[in-house]
Amino acid sequence: MGVDISELLVKKPFALEDLTGRKIAIDAFNVLYQFLTIIRQPDGTPLRDSKGRVTSHISGLFYRTIRLLENGAKPCYVFDGTPPAFKSATTEQRHAVRAEAREKHAAALERGDLQEARKYAVLGTGLTDEIIASSKELLEAMGVPYVQAPSEGEAQAAAMAARNDVWAVSSQDYDSLLFGAPRLLRNIAIGGKRKLPGKRVYADVEPEMITLDETLKALDIDREQLVALGLLVGTDFNPGGFKGIGPKRALALVKQKRTLAHVLAGLEWKWETSAQEILEFFLEPPSVRTDLKWREPDARELTRILVEEHEFGRERIESAIKKLEEAKGTQGRLDQWVKK
Repeated sequence: MGVDISELLVKKPFALEDLTGRKIAIDAFNVLYQFLTIIRQPDGTPLRDSKGRVTSHISGLFYRTIRLLENGAKPCYVFDGTPPAFKSATTEQRHAVRAEAREKHAAALERGDLQEARKYAVLGTGLTDEIIASSKELLEAMGVPYVQAPSEGEAQAAAMAARNDVWAVSSQDYDSLLFGAPRLLRNIAIGGKRKLPGKRVYADVEPEMITLDETLKALDIDREQLVALGLLVGTDFNPGGFKGIGPKRALALVKQKRTLAHVLAGLEWKWETSAQEILEFFLEPPSVRTDLKWREPDARELTRILVEEHEFGRERIESAIKKLEEAKGTQGRLDQWVKK
């Protein structure tokens, strides 16, 4: 979900090759949802091993991370921690939507409607503790660091970028801009052609970058006003926003009234948590300091996880591991890799 302000942002295309030597903080939950959503069988069910464990995310995480490393990037993944209490309404709404979608998926399978089944299977996608744990296990074996955020993953990633621990944040959502990320990268985890939701149409998806300072300058607002704009449209902390106020009208209101208090004057704030508290959370979110280290991959452990544990084809995995090992020598601006 996240804040929907796409039409207001200044976006520029870039190539994965431009990431050479760049440290990138990737929103782990966001990208795992992508892999679970896209990597599926015709009836919508995810890939599984013989024990019934989901493996779609493992496949996506493994091969896409290798591609980023081959292009010289230094990816790290940031996992969500405990969400703030005032996100409970969004969390409950998501659980309800997924539960309903799973019921509709089962019904579609019974009547043999594979197109509907796939649609509802995607809507019913959720992360489990097992999916998260297996993702971290894989990253450790690949020698790619991950960070456990104390709260929102995008907030942690934005703080890392603001401190220059990483060059940019990668996520499909725009919330990291409200959290102060100087650069946001989109479409680096899934590229090529992508099916549009609910349609039999595919669109080209290319990487793009949004620079916070450039966007604020173009909109003639500051970051606090950007958060106010987001609250009008709706965020994960005040889902739905204000009826009848889209991004363009929200921008006009913010530019006219300037402060959050004046922007909200005359509007009914229907959420339990105050707008000021949410604003402060965006401006000063909890985060932890990080010491990122990229290590050499453990080929034996990767083979155990992927081939022996989850039954991926040995020949293909061994070929991919070789590419992973070779990627260390192709990253022109990278620091010395740390050996285990």
